[in-house]
Order: sequence, then C-alpha cells, then structure tokens
Amino acid sequence: MAHETVNNRGDGTVRRFEGRVAIVTGAASGIGAAAAARLASEGATTVFVDIDGNGAAAKADEAGGTALALHCDIAEPESVAALHREVLERCGKIDVLVNAAAQVPFVAWDDLTFEEWRRVLRVNLDGLYLMCRASSDAMRQNGYGRIVSVSSNSIFAGTPNMAHYVASKGGVLTFSRALATELGAAKITVNCVCPGLTDTEGVRKTDHVNAFEFVDMLQAIKGRGVPGDIVPAIAFLASEEAHWITGQALTADAGMVRW
Repeated sequence: MAHETVNNRGDGTVRRFEGRVAIVTGAASGIGAAAAARLASEGATTVFVDIDGNGAAAKADEAGGTALALHCDIAEPESVAALHREVLERCGKIDVLVNAAAQVPFVAWDDLTFEEWRRVLRVNLDGLYLMCRASSDAMRQNGYGRIVSVSSNSIFAGTPNMAHYVASKGGVLTFSRALATELGAAKITVNCVCPGLTDTEGVRKTDHVNAFEFVDMLQAIKGRGVPGDIVPAIAFLASEEAHWITGQALTADAGMVRW
C-alpha cells in the first residue's frame, strides 16, 4: 500500500496534491470556490467548474498556478461529457472529484411544487450522478481516485423549508456509501462532508441567513461557519492520507449535530 508523501517547499506550505488533477464543481462561489482554491494551493492542477463560467474563471485566476476554469451544467449529460473530454485532453487524467455544486432553496412544504422539487434534485442528485459516472470511469484507468461530495447536516436535523434539499442531500450520503462499495476494488474512495449552516453567497440569498443566531445556540463551538471551516475536511478526504477511509460522512458543523 502506497502512503502519502507530503511535499513542503520550505515555507510551511503543505503540498499534498502535487501531480494530482482535481475537478471541483460549484467553484464560482462558496464552499466549492474555497475547496478548489485549497487544492490548488496544495499543488493540484485544479479545474474550477461552474455553470457560471465567468465566476469560475475569476476564482481560478485568483488561485493562479495551474488552475483552470471550465463552464459546465452538471445536470446535462452532454455538458458533463464535454467537460471530461476537455479535462482529459488538457490534463491527461483525473485524480480527485469534489462535488460541491448545489441548489440551496428556502421553500415551505405547502409551497413546494413538483417543478421546484425537480429543479433542486436535477442539480443536487442528477448532477452528482453524472459527475461521478464520468470521473470514476477516468479514475479507473489509473487505479486511483478520491471522490468527496458535499452533503449537509440538515439530513440529521430535519431542517424546515427545504424538504427537497434535505432529500437530495440524504441521497448524497447514501449514494456515496453505495458508490464506495462499487469502486473500492479500483482503489477509489468515496466520502462526503456534511456542513452545517455556512455563510456563503447562496445562503445569503435566502431566508436561511436569518437562522445563524439560532444555529449558534445549538453549536458546541460558538460562531458563524464560513467556507474555510469546511475545506480542511474536504481536503483531508481528497488526499492520499485518507486511503483507508471510504463510504463515510464527516460532519463539520461546530458540533451542532452530535450522534
């Protein structure tokens, strides 16, 4: 079993992802942008992917190095196929996939239409399947891979006003467990991170922004979560160091959910 060699440039910067190629969805903002920047800072050739291509490009420019940005609608099969063709043509392989793209709604149950239900599940689950399908096929060629998907602690808390979101994020967890079983023989690990309420651009656009004070009362560690609080868990599970961990959910919510 090969174990991780941590590269250090002498300036205190850990380079766990030297020589690795990582795709991060939802990389134009929020947790996705922070995760992509972290992997890039640790040496990965990081592909910032988002339906907001200009936003992804701006974040990739900030990251510098070998970071690049590509537009993709992850819920469209042809868009996902084109993304993977381009990544493989330009980078030669895929080592890491971080699924952070998601729709974050605020809709009470009595107002939840089937159209709204499909809008959220189209991205949060259909997009997850399509990205994992294409990336895992590429990872198998190298006999190595790390898939980390962003779920949510709402699947344990039963958060109101987002039944379809909670359903989709529960699917992220259970799909990850099933996929871990399917891909283990290929040395591909599949895990998910379950953040609590996090101060992101998406959350600020909804009424969830008014829940931070209530959530703070439930947390063991007080304070408002930001994307940088979630990224270390994602980076760890995406690294070689986590080679013996698969099919797991790591909750990163300051101890709001304890189980």
